[in-house]
Amino acid sequence: MEKQWYVIHTYSGYENKVKANLEKRVESMNMEDKIFRVVVPMEEEIQIKNGKKKVSKKKVYPGYVLVEMKMTDDSWYVVRNTPGVTGFVGSGSKPIPLQPSEVKQILRQMGVDEPRAKVDFVVGENVRVTTGPFENFIGTVEEIYPDKGKVKVLVSMFGRETPIELEFSQVEKV
Repeated sequence: MEKQWYVIHTYSGYENKVKANLEKRVESMNMEDKIFRVVVPMEEEIQIKNGKKKVSKKKVYPGYVLVEMKMTDDSWYVVRNTPGVTGFVGSGSKPIPLQPSEVKQILRQMGVDEPRAKVDFVVGENVRVTTGPFENFIGTVEEIYPDKGKVKVLVSMFGRETPIELEFSQVEKV
């Protein structure tokens, strides 16, 4: 039996409580081999208030929580009887798993499991800009920001070095 993602319905506003309760129950009832991850789909929301940028997390699907699990009578019972859970999404008593593509899209939207660009550059190395206004310019890698997927490259313009920040995908080794 393979693990799949299921959607559980919760009382609105109880999503994080359900996640915490379920994670505690999984541990206390030794279900770690059947229930793996509990996710409240969130995304960052940027608001500008009084000229200040404020980043907050917002629930993407209020009233729903995702659970990665192997569906058995035991695991169903543990999830279904977690305080705050009103049921599984599915027809009648049969929960329907999410399609892998749906899960991937939700996790990507949250910034989870996002494939990271591979860092293939070293500081001091020459690179060519492949797209954008500096296309075909040759520059030197000054800094690498793996978490952002960017590099700072010094490009010679009008006789002086100018730093530009580029995505990994916008540069290639010379």
